[in-house]
Order: sequence, then C-alpha cells, then structure tokens
Amino acid sequence: MTTSAAASVRWRVRQPSVIPGFGLTLGFSLAYLTLIILIPLAGLVWRSASLSGAEFLAILTDERTINALEVSFGTAFIAALVNVVFGVIVAWVIVRYEFPGRRIVDAVVDLPFALPTAVAGIALAALYAPNGWVGQVLNVFGIKAAFNPTGIVIALVFIGLPFVVRTVQPIMEEIDREVEEAAATLGANRFQTVYRVLLPGLSPAILTGFALAFARGVGEYGSVIFIAGNIPYVSEIAPLLIVIRLEEFNYGAATAIATIMLSMSFAMLLVINLIQAWSRRRYGHGA
Repeated sequence: MTTSAAASVRWRVRQPSVIPGFGLTLGFSLAYLTLIILIPLAGLVWRSASLSGAEFLAILTDERTINALEVSFGTAFIAALVNVVFGVIVAWVIVRYEFPGRRIVDAVVDLPFALPTAVAGIALAALYAPNGWVGQVLNVFGIKAAFNPTGIVIALVFIGLPFVVRTVQPIMEEIDREVEEAAATLGANRFQTVYRVLLPGLSPAILTGFALAFARGVGEYGSVIFIAGNIPYVSEIAPLLIVIRLEEFNYGAATAIATIMLSMSFAMLLVINLIQAWSRRRYGHGA
C-alpha cells in the first residue's frame, strides 16, 4: 500500500463525524446499551435456558400460553390495522387542511404518549363498561365493548394511533401539492390520485407505522388489564400471564413466556428496520 493510499484509509477511519470525541461517545453508548438492555435480556435468556427442552416445550405448547399469545398478537394486529386506516386519515387532515383548533388536534394525537397507561386503562374501562357512557349506548345494539377481546382492541387502538400518525405525517408533508394538481390535470379523479399517486409514496411510512403500533400493542399491559376482563382462555394477554406466573413463584414459566415474546419482538424489530431501510433508500434516490 502506498503512502497516499494509507493516508486515505487513515483519513476515512479517523473522520466519522465533524464532531470530536467519536471514540469516547461510541464507548459510552456501547457500555450504556450493554448495561441497560443487553445484560438484562441476556439474563432473561440465561434463566430460561435453565429449563430442560421438555419443560420449555411443555410451557410453549400449554393451551393457556398459546391462547394468551393468540390474544396478544391477534388483538395487536387488528388494532394496528385500524390505526393504519384512521391514522392516515388523521395525518391527512392535519397536514392538508387549515381549520380552527388544528394545533389542538395535532397536540391531542400525542396524548397517549404522555398519559400513564394505567390512567388510560381506567378511563377506557369506565367509558366502555356496560354502565359507562359509551357502553350503555352499545348495549342497546347488543355490543359488549369491555371485559372481552374487543376491549383489548379498543385500548390498543388508543395507545397505538400516535405511532401511525407521527410516522406518516412527516412524509405526507414532503409531498408537494403540485403532484396532486398534476394528476388532476391529467384526468385522474380523487380516488385515482390517492390510490395511484399518494399511497405508493406513503406505503413505506404506513408499513413502518403499522409495525410500530403492532409491536407496542403486543407488549402493552397497563392500559389493557383494566378493560380486558382478564378471563383465562378468553381475554388473558401474554404479559398478564407472565405476571401471574411470577406471583406463583413459577419463575421458569415466566421467563420462558418472556423469552418467546422476546424472540417475536426481535423478529418484528428486524422487519421494522428493513422497512425503514427500504424507505430511506427509496426516498434517498428520489432526492
């Protein structure tokens, strides 16, 4: 290697950023992530590894465990789909229309982020219970919206909506209105403009918002237990089953269920990162 080539390599290695202190900050970041995230997760996996293969399989195939996982993932998937539809609509209204109270509506979207989940759960349970304001109206039509899986979906829709809105909103703001006007000039109606012009550009952000809302819903606990009813084999979620096993001092079963959910969460995180990378590549080439 020539002197100029070696100097070029050293320059690339030593200049990762215009901000000095890269080595120190990188070391601190890795140490922080190791202490706060990796070590606790490694301890969880190590604790579950103390179980034999037969014991772990018995917990995994237990009917109550399977049902709790189905409730958690099924309701989270339905709630994420609902949030995709209404989250895109809310983001569209905030971005595309000027109306009195627009800033208030924009701020209200973030309320589930700031509100303690237990408070949200109590409020939703009081509202959708059979004797609640909304529950009484729904009872007239024979709809029970609390203390069953429907109540879980309602709670997850509440806490998951901001993830979709805040993911889609910045991308929607970057779409020039002239694109819509050009589509209309070329003869496209409103539906064709939305379906063929706007949605293709928004689809990566929509998918990312869906994945984030889904991941949050799977692990949600505080806002769910008050409105779910927590009936085994009916409306019992996996996080609650983990707490129950801990209260029974059955730490092996608790860590095994937690490890299963951890594995699924890592898989979802991988999907989220792939979607985000695809979105960055797509919009980066278009810039």
